[in-house]
Amino acid sequence: MTDGPRYWINTIHLDHVEVGVAGGFTQADHGRNTRLRRLRHGDWLVCYSPRTTGDGGQPVQAFTAIGRIADDDPYQVEMTPEFHPWRRRVEFVSSHHADARPLVASLSFVTDEQRWGYPFRRGLFEVPAEDAATIAQAMGADLDRP
Repeated sequence: MTDGPRYWINTIHLDHVEVGVAGGFTQADHGRNTRLRRLRHGDWLVCYSPRTTGDGGQPVQAFTAIGRIADDDPYQVEMTPEFHPWRRRVEFVSSHHADARPLVASLSFVTDEQRWGYPFRRGLFEVPAEDAATIAQAMGADLDRP
């Protein structure tokens, strides 16, 4: 295990980001805990929103929230009798939306600028600290926050 925080991007439609920010949590993988278990307390999480909603909403293509993982393990909630998604607690920090397109050339995880949106299809994925710092700066967020 490495020392210090790791940095993650979670691809989430804007309406779900807003619910998560209000509730202090994130979900991934359609409510499964598979990748959420990889996050550690103190890791940074950036939300990328491709669209406003999952049902063909308007394009957003921006980084829309950023915060630190605030728990040690995923936890499960009951949204309906048939749907019990897993979540992680997140302490979101003050930020503003940042359009992704101007940042594409400076993000190492984007290997093909013509198909820059492809990496975000992975959902929840780890990124280098330098990429997270670039995104955070564009969002007006401070990653040095304890």
